[in-house]
Amino acid sequence: MSRPLESAARLAISKTPRQYSSAVRRWRHLAPQALSARSPHHPDSSSRQAWQSPSEYRSFSMSPASRREATAAASDAAETWKQGKRVLQSDNLFHPFSESPIPEMRTRGAFIKQHAYCPHPDHKVTRLPTVVPKEGEEIARGGNSPPAHVNFECPDCGIPVYCCEEHWMEDYEEHLKICDTLKEINEDDHDLRSGRVFPEFKFGDEQMPDAVVNLTNWDTYLYSRQYDAVNEDRGMRHATRLLTYPVTIGSVLHELSPYDIRKGGRLTTEGLKSFSALRYSLHPGKSGGGSDVKGLRPQAPAMRIFVLGARAESSLPRDAWVELAHLFPDSRLHVIFIGPESMANRDDEFPLPERTPSNPFGMVVEDRIWQNMKISTIVDYYHTIHKTGHFAPYDPYFDCFVLFHPGLGHPASSHEWSETLPLLLETKIPIICTGYSQLDMQRDSDWVNKTAKGEFDVLLEPGENRFRSLRWDLNDRDPGDISCGNWGVWAFRGKRYETTAKE
Repeated sequence: MSRPLESAARLAISKTPRQYSSAVRRWRHLAPQALSARSPHHPDSSSRQAWQSPSEYRSFSMSPASRREATAAASDAAETWKQGKRVLQSDNLFHPFSESPIPEMRTRGAFIKQHAYCPHPDHKVTRLPTVVPKEGEEIARGGNSPPAHVNFECPDCGIPVYCCEEHWMEDYEEHLKICDTLKEINEDDHDLRSGRVFPEFKFGDEQMPDAVVNLTNWDTYLYSRQYDAVNEDRGMRHATRLLTYPVTIGSVLHELSPYDIRKGGRLTTEGLKSFSALRYSLHPGKSGGGSDVKGLRPQAPAMRIFVLGARAESSLPRDAWVELAHLFPDSRLHVIFIGPESMANRDDEFPLPERTPSNPFGMVVEDRIWQNMKISTIVDYYHTIHKTGHFAPYDPYFDCFVLFHPGLGHPASSHEWSETLPLLLETKIPIICTGYSQLDMQRDSDWVNKTAKGEFDVLLEPGENRFRSLRWDLNDRDPGDISCGNWGVWAFRGKRYETTAKE
């Protein structure tokens, strides 16, 4: 995120309409980076009914003269966009990447053409499967033709998807499975850069003491949190893309969590033990304290939430993370982002402090994010910190780990976790883990089973996250690879051995 953090943090606390409009306009440049969290790895296809044949799309092709006019109009719109004015209206969001009035989108289209390969079965396979194969279904082997970069933009979704029109037409039925979703991604990305005001980014205020939060789904949650009504699906997708990170944590740890031990609730007996300990600390009883000296009462330690391998979540607007403080208003929270990429794209916000004896890991501390919450960031690997005992001892009543899309079982990143996993299990505290898709989550679960078999207990069985992002993401290196943030969630911890007396 390239803009200063404090400008984003003011978004939801603006009081007057004029101040609010001014604050939200600053999001015209901030929102695209905030919602483009990271390159996803896996898709989750959605099907639709075909309403046109490939031959009918030929009528949509532009003549050279029309294309020149469109290019000139795009240049004028690009200049308008640079001046901070609204470029696109809500009924004019669909544009092919190569002809987009937004320069950033044209650059993105060029990047896709340079790095993505045609998925036609005639080409040799260039990527791993990104969906779980059905029982008895064979994995595509590919053809004998050499891989070719994509160069043809589908007229319906506007994204480069095949190397040529012929391959697009031949593989049309397969492309239809994701075409509608790709078009939705196209329009959402243009909307973020359209220059409009984003009222959906005005998050809820403090929760009323007597009002109960309903964690059944997004609709009931936003309603019970007294959010302003978000009447458009696109606005919901933008809002949930940011809120999915704190609310996913809250939905697992809250005493009104939708995950329970009843049939289909996915919470295990061991999970009930671990999360009950955390909920005991997160929902303390009334102490009878007050603001004067006579009302002072002892306070419990802050709940430490370690977010490991932090990337996009560490650069979210702090108003989004304050949502976690509103869910637990009676507890002190300390969110700690740890990972070599935890300060990516934030160099202009906080220069990394020098490592000193009092701050051996150069921790960036953002205190008073809210009255009961602070955030710290460490640019280092967790296993390096763990071995020094910097955060020891760990308490099952006040500590938990969170791993957002860690890629535990991904071939490109599993080696980075092989040294960390035994140390996490050693602490015996809960580890909440999310995945981009069913395949991503299942692969992580299988890797943990293989690497630490018999050394861990499952606390929350793998399954779909009720508070996943409703917005789909596109992998620019593979347009057929679409996913959504925090699609699935599960949890585990190191096994606790109980001794019994032998008579």
